Amino acid sequence: MKRILLRSGKSPYDVVSMEQALHQDVIATNAGNLIFSDAAHKILETPHTEVVSNGMRTDVAAAGRINEEFDAFVIPLANAFRPSFEVPLRRLTRLISKLKIPVIIPGVGAQTGLNYDPARLKAIEPAVREFVSAVLDHSASIGVRGEFTEKYLRDMGFNDVEVIGCPSLFMYGDRLDVQKRADALGPESRIAVNGSHSAMRNQGLDPIVRNAHARYPHLRFIGQNLSDARQLHWRDLSDPNGKVTAMPTHPDHPMYREDKVRVYVDPVTWIDDLREFDFSFGSRIHGNIAALLAGTPATVLCGDSRTLELCRYFDIPHRPITKLPADLDPAELYAEADFGPLLRGHQERFERFTGFLTRNGLENTFTHGDGGAAHEERIRSLTFPPGARPWNDADIASLTTRFGWLQSRLTELSTENVRLKRELTRAPKASKPVPQPVATPGRSVYRLARRAVGRPLRKALQSGRQ
Repeated sequence: MKRILLRSGKSPYDVVSMEQALHQDVIATNAGNLIFSDAAHKILETPHTEVVSNGMRTDVAAAGRINEEFDAFVIPLANAFRPSFEVPLRRLTRLISKLKIPVIIPGVGAQTGLNYDPARLKAIEPAVREFVSAVLDHSASIGVRGEFTEKYLRDMGFNDVEVIGCPSLFMYGDRLDVQKRADALGPESRIAVNGSHSAMRNQGLDPIVRNAHARYPHLRFIGQNLSDARQLHWRDLSDPNGKVTAMPTHPDHPMYREDKVRVYVDPVTWIDDLREFDFSFGSRIHGNIAALLAGTPATVLCGDSRTLELCRYFDIPHRPITKLPADLDPAELYAEADFGPLLRGHQERFERFTGFLTRNGLENTFTHGDGGAAHEERIRSLTFPPGARPWNDADIASLTTRFGWLQSRLTELSTENVRLKRELTRAPKASKPVPQPVATPGRSVYRLARRAVGRPLRKALQSGRQ
């Protein structure tokens, strides 16, 4: 049995409560990460291959154990070649340089503007060079997401670069069925919209969402950030994103009050819910790929190179977000969207992707297994939490799960505090007083508890006395 270590927030089979998922950040700040990591897990799992999730933390000291226990390390990445990811990229490089097993990158992207100008990436070029060199010392080639990243690396002198897109769209292998179920969108159409905080704040998505909200009563916004989910589940506005009141995940937004917002921590529930929609649009590439996997038509509003190159490679309908009118009607996007090129080219792109895996010594479930049937059966046997939704309720029953989790966290922290005190008393006396380590509940727990026992609870208790 070959064992593959996969960099991912969690295994697709791990059922984690919403509270625990947000506490542990299993989505690595963005739920879109799980779309491509879960797809990679399914693709690589065969009768002869076990796939193990490594989590998102890079532990350089674990190199020896990884060499002993695994036969390959697979690292699905998104827009890793960007300035804000330089520190994690260097840490990954240090780990890879200590490994003696193959290291495979099934799709990585560089991020700059829509004009593909790499100038903003100049500062991180040394880190990128070291990372790619380390990877190519452990593999036959590196897989990139599209044309811009390919040119970016080739201009540095790297030749073993293959454009393979993203594993996410190959979750069902060579099968992809996207159909328009209606001739046109109307007031009763179910439409999903997605977008980042920067798209809302700086790229003109805010008025587009507001106008769509006014036109379509069944519009739903699907967020992806960890801060989005915490705003929905805890009404936690402590993150800097909490200042963006234009975001539908903000408690002051009308879509929040109307229960028209969701965030998912499991791709299976995300994709299943999108099957019931007529159309999806917005600036989130994996939010719209989730829709395409559900068979729902989608259009991406591209705001940077990472979304643009993926749309061009896969022939996903798209438009530059910077050139959209504020009163854009999603019905216009739906009408012009042509999914023929996406579907006609899918088989060839899939074969290119599996060819990349083969050249790097990896089997895939569609060629060497059951096509993912056992994976799907196991997933369907599990009960995953539904998407996080706005906390608008004030009845006691709606607070039970949240308070139960908070109580368990306080109990765990209190137990840990007792343990640390006991260890301290047993430790040899130091010449100078040693500050006593007290494992007090983290600020986030207190902050959540303080918010949780605020207005919603007071209202519930008052109504209970009446």
